[in-house]
Amino acid sequence: MSAVTAAETRTYPAYSRSLLARLLLNREAAVILGLVAVYLYALANVPFFDGPLTMYNLSKEYAPILLMALPMTLIIITGEIDLSVASTLGASAAITGVLVVEHDLSVPVAALVAIGVGALLGALNGFFVAYVGLPSLAVTIGSLALYRGLAEGLIQDKRIAGFPESWQDWPTERIGASQYPNIVIPIAVLAVLFALLLHFTSFGRGVFEIGLSDEAAHFSGVNVARTKLILFTLSGAVAALAGVYVALKANSVATDTGNGFELKVIAGVLLGGVSIFGGRGALHGVVAGVLLIAVLNSALQLDGQGSEVIQIIIGLLLVGSVIASNFLPRIRALIPRRAAVAATAPQTPVNGDQTRKASQ
Repeated sequence: MSAVTAAETRTYPAYSRSLLARLLLNREAAVILGLVAVYLYALANVPFFDGPLTMYNLSKEYAPILLMALPMTLIIITGEIDLSVASTLGASAAITGVLVVEHDLSVPVAALVAIGVGALLGALNGFFVAYVGLPSLAVTIGSLALYRGLAEGLIQDKRIAGFPESWQDWPTERIGASQYPNIVIPIAVLAVLFALLLHFTSFGRGVFEIGLSDEAAHFSGVNVARTKLILFTLSGAVAALAGVYVALKANSVATDTGNGFELKVIAGVLLGGVSIFGGRGALHGVVAGVLLIAVLNSALQLDGQGSEVIQIIIGLLLVGSVIASNFLPRIRALIPRRAAVAATAPQTPVNGDQTRKASQ
């Protein structure tokens, strides 16, 4: 029995681009680098930006935007959109105010009821989008008005105020001796959970597949309708949590609570590298996108710029990010790709059985 040493040649392509190119030539990296550059510039040139209250106020004001951006990221990756998040926030804040101030419920109980109602409002959107087949843009424009009307019906023409002082202070109290309020803790927890859900689970892979093709996702075993229903329900619940926070932070609720927040949420998501056409995005880019808008807004305000200048600059950034998403693949194509690598590895017998099989 002759021993035969079998040689197996395996040819495989190396990564088509270098590690540095893969890390830096993507939208998320560009947003993170932009955030760092703007932050450092503001520290050096904007009066009072390096003060102890800047990061505290920035975190406190943009907490609801960052909260609502987390589920919105997954929704837009599927190719859908939810324009009703700010109205859901307003309705949930109104429910919290009515239950606590007018019906003497405790804040935790009222918050749970408000979050439950927010989840139902989100599920209603999801039902019409996922099971009835209506466009999410049309559905959520309608529910935007409907849920805002719900808030107005609860509050009418008055402003609800007078939350318990202990609960007013908790969301905005500092974490130890840091410059960050307590609300950063639930935001960090939810950001980690949504990142794990999107990037490390089969559910998250299904979200990306739906964004690339509903039909292909369906034939690959993804329950498209159920996935969209879950995402809109999560969006409603998180928007309601943001509404509870806004009500406690301001110690008041009015019919216009949260007005315009949906535009900031969508701007942060798109600026963070999520494709408006679906199928692409990363949660760390979205967090960086929201923070970039927050830092820009704070720096321009401290520099004495009016709100119209701030809106113009943020709008230009948003348009630029959408345009850049079309040109970035072309730039990548110009970078030389490394040649494929051929590797020859002889089969080494491990035991007698394998030696006999090789010789046969």
